Amino acid sequence: MRSQRSFIDYSLDKRATLMALFRGVVDACDADPYLMRAAKWHGEKVSRNCPVCKKNELVELRYAFGEQLGQYSGRIKNEKELTEMESEFGEFRVYLVEVCRGCSWNHLCASFILGDGHERKAPRKVRTLEDEDYATR
Repeated sequence: MRSQRSFIDYSLDKRATLMALFRGVVDACDADPYLMRAAKWHGEKVSRNCPVCKKNELVELRYAFGEQLGQYSGRIKNEKELTEMESEFGEFRVYLVEVCRGCSWNHLCASFILGDGHERKAPRKVRTLEDEDYATR
């Protein structure tokens, strides 16, 4: 991704959390059910093992957030989609989260900004089935 900037690495926080977990101070294997479901269906397998259970069930999720994304902000995107979005949107932030499907370990690994830097309006909201259902209540 050529426009990546403002990269924040959360490795030190991850290491501190793991140390606290192994000392029994915190319970960090508490992924939300929605996060576990997202990891099951949208997670991209990584080559490293889980730092907690040591199983090869670790996946990464990339969430994209930004005003210019409109109603599509907060969605999971793969690397190919993010590369395409770089030239479509001026600026949005990506959060990279690792999740173990075995033990429910989860941690924010990194965040960074993508986009070409040009100011754009958010896309027009497209009505969805959920909108129709909500309007009839």
